[in-house]
Amino acid sequence: MSFGDFESLCTNTPSYTWCNLFYRQLSENSTLSSLLTGLSANSSTAPVGIHPSCGIPRVGTDRSLGNIANIIVCALSMVAVTGMIILTERRKAAVGRVELRNMLIVYFASLPFQLITNGSLLEQGSTALVVLTAIHAGLVATLFWALLANALISTQVVEDGTMSSLVPFYVLSSLIFGGTLYISLDVALGITHTLGPSSHPNELRSIPLFIMTSLWPAIAAIFYFGIMIYIVLGMLKEVRPALYYVLAGVLFVFSQLAWFLLGKVLCIGSGSKVDGSFIATIFETATVGLVFLGWKSITEGVWKDDPYY
Repeated sequence: MSFGDFESLCTNTPSYTWCNLFYRQLSENSTLSSLLTGLSANSSTAPVGIHPSCGIPRVGTDRSLGNIANIIVCALSMVAVTGMIILTERRKAAVGRVELRNMLIVYFASLPFQLITNGSLLEQGSTALVVLTAIHAGLVATLFWALLANALISTQVVEDGTMSSLVPFYVLSSLIFGGTLYISLDVALGITHTLGPSSHPNELRSIPLFIMTSLWPAIAAIFYFGIMIYIVLGMLKEVRPALYYVLAGVLFVFSQLAWFLLGKVLCIGSGSKVDGSFIATIFETATVGLVFLGWKSITEGVWKDDPYY
């Protein structure tokens, strides 16, 4: 597997979302459509992936419910994140309140797209699935910028909630979202081929897409946890919040292991009913919850000079 290669991921990782983009790339090319074999041969029943070794059939195929486990977990996660957003908004005096709220909103927005793009609900190769997957990719890339921005705000380099903090946040969020959206659409639709697919589309390779959906999230997460551990232990001398962040980091790693290691095992063991995506979503939402708890434990909910404090 070379850098930027998706072929192995799309074959061995059930419900790997970004494979939706490559399916369209192959199906629209008459000379490459023959590469869609096995479970991918029929677009109306094909699961997420490119000739996957195991995949959840599209909803309605042989009474398939689609990726029902992850659909349910995404819906429940939306409820949980809504609660976090409300609680965050109530902590008026907390440092980084607006920035954390923005991150939670981006994560909330990504969940319905995840529900659809890897839920085996829409036909593979359809324009609707491609566009929704591209938006999902943009939201994921933006989410990790929002996560990193929260760590930078915690250093108090600039004052939180002010124009000096929010303008760079919104500008970079727009650039990252727009850039990733363009790359994703270029991979699937071949609009310009500038940042899209490889010159040999049968390789299922796109370095820009790999960077924005795999490498960038990993780098941003590492820097976030590193900065927060330094702030909590090195500057605040607090142990309890550090435990929240360490556990959040562990759960984030477990979520990725569930995607890439448990997915195929669960898919085969369940007869193509579930895969590792729902476990990954549980761990990802739990990670967000622990990030919220870590932030809550190092901030004040109200101003100390408030007469009702």
